[in-house]
Amino acid sequence: MELLPVRPTVKTPAEAFVGDVYMTPIHSGTGPSRMTAALVRFTPGARSNWHSHAVGQTLHVTEGVGLVGTRDGSTFRIHAGETVVCPPGEEHWHGAASGTFMSHLALLEAKPDGSDPTTWLEPVSAEEYELANKHLSRSDLG
Repeated sequence: MELLPVRPTVKTPAEAFVGDVYMTPIHSGTGPSRMTAALVRFTPGARSNWHSHAVGQTLHVTEGVGLVGTRDGSTFRIHAGETVVCPPGEEHWHGAASGTFMSHLALLEAKPDGSDPTTWLEPVSAEEYELANKHLSRSDLG
């Protein structure tokens, strides 16, 4: 057994996120475990770029209201206590709804060869983000 110290929080790179997003690493597995866990905090309106994960990703919301979007145009609102499972290879984005912070635990696995499992793509456009918020404002945030 090992007790790990709290690791410093870092601002996420602008190449992969729109707005202010902060990440606190929790764990990075080293064989045989390949699990990576981090606490990610999104300021209102902040979001990830489109991306996918070779082995999938699980998001567990710890605070606030967020959005998760997929390429088929589906958008899910996510609340504290809820969990979203993104299957391997699915292009998606996630972030805070407008007007609220959102934090989640991001859980994923490295590829079997230990390489980065995330493929980062283009930013989510302001239009895509606003459409997601407008859709949700009628049913959840309005």
